Amino acid sequence: MGGMMAGTGPVSAWVILLILLGAAIAVASGIVGARGLRGQPRRDARLGQRSRPRGLDDAQAALRMRYARGEISREDYLQGKVELED
Repeated sequence: MGGMMAGTGPVSAWVILLILLGAAIAVASGIVGARGLRGQPRRDARLGQRSRPRGLDDAQAALRMRYARGEISREDYLQGKVELED
């Protein structure tokens, strides 16, 4: 008789598979966590460029509209444009 620790059969195969799967998940989580801690800027996957902060496009559009309406001077527009690009 094989005893309790025979190690053959479908149950043992599933246990080994689950252990390997758990180890793979742990390694993948560690890699993702390490990348997040390094503070790398996010990149847009479609363009391969850094993603822009939310609201930046709206702020630039509002600045252009204020300039187009004559609400601000050219100097104010250029200064605002420089500040928004930083």
